[in-house]
Amino acid sequence: MDVTVRLFASLREHAGAGTLALRLGDGATVADAIAELRSGALAGLPVAAPFVTAVAREYVTPDHPLVEGDELALVPPVSGGAGEVRLAEVTGESLDPEALRRLVADPSTGATVVFCGTTREVPTLEYEAYLEMAQEKIRQLAEAVVAEHGLAAVAVSHRTGTVALMEPSVVVAASAAHRGEAFAGARALLDAVKSQAPIWKQEHPEDGPPEWVAGTLPHV
Repeated sequence: MDVTVRLFASLREHAGAGTLALRLGDGATVADAIAELRSGALAGLPVAAPFVTAVAREYVTPDHPLVEGDELALVPPVSGGAGEVRLAEVTGESLDPEALRRLVADPSTGATVVFCGTTREVPTLEYEAYLEMAQEKIRQLAEAVVAEHGLAAVAVSHRTGTVALMEPSVVVAASAAHRGEAFAGARALLDAVKSQAPIWKQEHPEDGPPEWVAGTLPHV
């Protein structure tokens, strides 16, 4: 399949072009595209060179699948880029905490906190969400926490569907100049998501019927 790659600022200068055509095999992911670029137009780019990726103008993680005609953008640190929400998603796919950690990595920061909320005590949890509203609400909450705690970047991913014992149902990653801000910001964002995003969970015990977990009404 053919995809278009967009490069900006230092990455564009390194490659000598802002737009590249890339041919990949069927089923290729963002990570596959980056590997191909590193053996070609971005050969010699330092392994730790910071950038995030976007497909169809939405930030994505490296395991994001590509399809014919996609536009893949590699986005280096934004000038004045403190305070970015780099991912706010609700997904039915398995969560990758390490991918979110990399997503908020920034050379201006000295601390990164990653929180994983996992299923405990029951074989599975079933998550349901008002998807469109949940994603928008999580982004709004993330933007507010970034501003309040002076974070460099945050990323949040929440599961829907069936989540088995010990698997993550929510991952929050936050980076900041110092650990105090990173810890406080990550906790504040998690608490806000749990209390305000329209997401519900149902426990599936080994014995007995499924049961919805009691919660609180969001603030209006």
